[in-house]
Amino acid sequence: MSKTKFRQLTIIGVGLIGGSLARSVRQAGACDEIVGCGRDKNHLQQAVDLGVIDRFEIDVSKAVQGADMVVLATPLGAMESILSTIISQLADDVVVTDVGSVKASVADIARRTLVDRIDCFVPGHPVAGTEQSGVAASFLGLFAGRSVILTPLDETSDNALQRVRELWSCSGATISETTVDHHDKILAATSHLPHLLAYTLVDTLANMDDSEEIFRYAAGGFRDFTRIASSDPVMWRDICGANKTAILDVLERYESQLKILKKMLSEDKVDDAIEIFSRAKKVRDRLVVKE
Repeated sequence: MSKTKFRQLTIIGVGLIGGSLARSVRQAGACDEIVGCGRDKNHLQQAVDLGVIDRFEIDVSKAVQGADMVVLATPLGAMESILSTIISQLADDVVVTDVGSVKASVADIARRTLVDRIDCFVPGHPVAGTEQSGVAASFLGLFAGRSVILTPLDETSDNALQRVRELWSCSGATISETTVDHHDKILAATSHLPHLLAYTLVDTLANMDDSEEIFRYAAGGFRDFTRIASSDPVMWRDICGANKTAILDVLERYESQLKILKKMLSEDKVDDAIEIFSRAKKVRDRLVVKE
């Protein structure tokens, strides 16, 4: 990491992601002061007590005053209001970034709200997390060896991009860059679709007459597959709305594959299904990184 230290890191939304990033920056000794911001005073006091942040502000305008790095770690639906509120309070040398799972909508919001300050904005997405939420769930090492995808805009300054790279390098993450549209297409397939499948599977089984027995005998595979259905529903509502087009495209592809499998079963051609299973196994064994 660069020896450059941040004067003041303000994290708006001190939960799992924001809290874990704060822990990494503190461990690296890369910031003089870490300020948290959110709506729940008790939650923020807990962040102070845990040593995640140095102090907090409920008023977002006050929280960003003096900051040279601002991280938006809030649900996508809150970002426009926040950026509109803080624009007049941003320091001349500030860099603003986010951790949202969808980038096109964030880019549009940033251009609409930051206007002539858009050069300081760097959209970002740490591809890491757990099904837990809140600052108590944050931990040092969440991002170690994981991907952080930055999607700089045409207007983003080289300095802002470098500063955000320095920020994430504190966490031990692997940092890459791509376009906003490419990011959203890839994440729709690898993150958004799996979450929708987990939610709908659990909901489907919960509505069956013998649901209690079904869940009682659920094995490890079921628990592993549906773990992400414990994720924050509000966050995933926002993601679905923000990345609708890409999600619908990959959903249609998945539905077509399900129809093929359903047809095989209905026509007693179960042996044909082994081609799908074998092909999927080979691809996963070859391409998916082992934990």
